[in-house]
Amino acid sequence: MKVVTQVAEQRKALEQAVSQALELARAGSDGAEVAVTKTTGISISTRFGEVENIEFNSDGALGITVYCQNRKGSASSTDLSPDAISRTVQAALDIARYTSSDPNAGPADKELLAFDAPDLDLFHPTELDADRGIELAARAEQASLAADKRITNTEGGSFNSHYGIKVFGNSHGMLQGYCSSRHSLSSSVIAEQEGDMERDYAYTIGRAIEDMASPEWVGQECARRTLARLAPRKLATMKAPVLFASEVATGLFGHLVGAISGSSVYRKSTFLLDSLGQQILPAWLTIEEHPHLLKGLASTPFDSEGVRTQRRDIVKEGVLQTWLLTSYAARKLGLRSTGHAGGIHNWRIAGQGDDFAGMLKQLGTGLVVTELMGQGVSGITGDYSRGAAGFWVENGEIQYPVSEITIAGNLKDMLRNIVSIGSDIETRSNIQCGSVLLPEMKIAGQ
Repeated sequence: MKVVTQVAEQRKALEQAVSQALELARAGSDGAEVAVTKTTGISISTRFGEVENIEFNSDGALGITVYCQNRKGSASSTDLSPDAISRTVQAALDIARYTSSDPNAGPADKELLAFDAPDLDLFHPTELDADRGIELAARAEQASLAADKRITNTEGGSFNSHYGIKVFGNSHGMLQGYCSSRHSLSSSVIAEQEGDMERDYAYTIGRAIEDMASPEWVGQECARRTLARLAPRKLATMKAPVLFASEVATGLFGHLVGAISGSSVYRKSTFLLDSLGQQILPAWLTIEEHPHLLKGLASTPFDSEGVRTQRRDIVKEGVLQTWLLTSYAARKLGLRSTGHAGGIHNWRIAGQGDDFAGMLKQLGTGLVVTELMGQGVSGITGDYSRGAAGFWVENGEIQYPVSEITIAGNLKDMLRNIVSIGSDIETRSNIQCGSVLLPEMKIAGQ
């Protein structure tokens, strides 16, 4: 495949660029780290079967951080020519002269670095074939349009295929890189019934095109989701059990990520301050992180500071096992980096519950949330208030869609009081979990 040869050549050039930057920085700094990325891809959209947009892109950038007597300077450039790299390094050195000294600044500790990064099978590129992308996008869209006469309009089908190269090096002698790919296909349509118009979407994503669901599945799932939203009702204000569908349940644990991140902890700006070693989830619940999952959408051999990633328990039997630490946050707290510069890596939250139908039975009578809106969440107090839409359920059966409601609670209580997590696991996120049942939340309606 021609693209594989091209990527091999590009990776070699990027490694040379990183080496050049480190060599130039060595003379004027105590330490340095350089990261360079290059992304190439194609994005295609169709509407009513006609091509609406085709966009090829090829972007690259180099970023360098230098440390001079605990003073930090950073600079970046999209020009990777030798002269541009030289100017970028000098800019970082100049900036470092004017920043404040910080004893916690510096590259990651040498013994934590990934000098021998494993191959995680993340690179499955395809030739950037516009005709194939158009066909896939149009098939997904057509499957939506053909599903029901109430689907009257479309926001289109979309296909994206990108591959990237990342190379990282620092003054401890680390120089590592890896390649990755990502492909996605989506459809979004509008349904109409008796003057009510609703929209929704569906998508599939994978490291390899073969790992994606078929265009027909995407289109039909999009149609099903959109039609189900028609004729929504409003609810009276009340307290009731709430079931977060898996695609939004991941967001609950996304708030947990922020709450246990090192920067929130050393700033004392988290509702889980002093919770390390304490129970924050039900005793039956464990969260595992698997950074080396083959083909994983959030897999990586090292974090953005070069620290090797490793499988770990984040929460074990409800008890918080670790903060999520960068090198800087770790030093501020007197700890060691956990390899979380740049984010988390494939959290797996095992459910002990049923499939979605079974979770509805557990819910009994209450609210299923399928969409969340707004940013009404405080990471400091844990107060949670967001706009929502979904379905009202009675006796374990969906009765009708609902919209224009607000749900409220406190994240500390919400997390600790989780009743059950379903087996309907959402796998398209860096957090993999099923639907989440909570015993009660405030619902503000009409």
